[in-house]
Amino acid sequence: RYEGMVFMTSHDRAFMNRIVSKIVEIDGGSLISYSGDYEFYQQQRALSEKQQQAQFERQQAMLAKEVAFIERFKARASHAAQVQSRVKKLDKIDKVEPPKRRQAVSFEFRPPARSGEDVVLLRNVHKAYGSRSIYEGLDFHVRRKERWCIMGVNGAGKSTLLKLVADSIEPDHGTISRGPSVKLGYFAQHAMDLLDGDETVFKSLESSFPQATQSTLRTLAGCFGFSGDEIEKKCRVLSGGEKARLVMAKLLFDAPNFLVLDEPTNHLDIATKEMLIEALSSYEGTMLFVSHDRHFLAALSNRVLELTPDGIHTYGGGYTEYVQSTGQEAPGLRG
Repeated sequence: RYEGMVFMTSHDRAFMNRIVSKIVEIDGGSLISYSGDYEFYQQQRALSEKQQQAQFERQQAMLAKEVAFIERFKARASHAAQVQSRVKKLDKIDKVEPPKRRQAVSFEFRPPARSGEDVVLLRNVHKAYGSRSIYEGLDFHVRRKERWCIMGVNGAGKSTLLKLVADSIEPDHGTISRGPSVKLGYFAQHAMDLLDGDETVFKSLESSFPQATQSTLRTLAGCFGFSGDEIEKKCRVLSGGEKARLVMAKLLFDAPNFLVLDEPTNHLDIATKEMLIEALSSYEGTMLFVSHDRHFLAALSNRVLELTPDGIHTYGGGYTEYVQSTGQEAPGLRG
């Protein structure tokens, strides 16, 4: 158990709830400190906003009453002293600002075309890198509307499996076949490196969807947190999180019915993660994904494929059921 001080940034809610005892929020150039974990911070922030809103509304009601008095009697000499007194009072009042509302982003999928019941089937798949064998005789079947999360320690072959399914790499032996009417969307860990650094956010979207109207693309950009002048940012100056949002916007706009996602939340802040989880919760297609985010795993999976040194294990429920069944969290999240 570490006895020193830890100063960190994190977008993992569960991790913060386990580790931190104080949170400092940067908001509009101000630092606000909260004593407690992330859950406590959320509760206190909501309470503070509620109290500030109540103070703001009370002051606005008082100000309206004073202004109404001034407007009513300012032309009457008999009330001149009272009017002047109230004007001075208003000048001295410290105005209560309304609580700052974080910009809420949301995205709704276009209903994807229905795929066949069999989405992808791997038969007797072998894959090795040099002398290191990753898969020997892998059989794996994904059916429509299943949401598989792939779990295992680093190097177990999670990303390799997604690459095989997405046709990014070929198996050394065996077959991988997709079912009828399957339209695949693949978010790879290196996808952000493929953005054209000289293009702006808007131009990047326009290049991907030349038939879409400017209004549609601006709305899409806004759904993923790019508003106002931010759509004119060059891709080369975007942060990791901004690049991830742009790639995700491109991926989800065209409504694939089979999503293959490799660590989609790695660079996303908590608000954008929540937006993505909300959007994917109502997604009507099939999913195969890797993530180290407990909230993402629990919210979206309904099947678990665990890669272990002893072989492959499947679980019929989602991540929450996996934890209940095994008594432990995913490899890489334990401790």
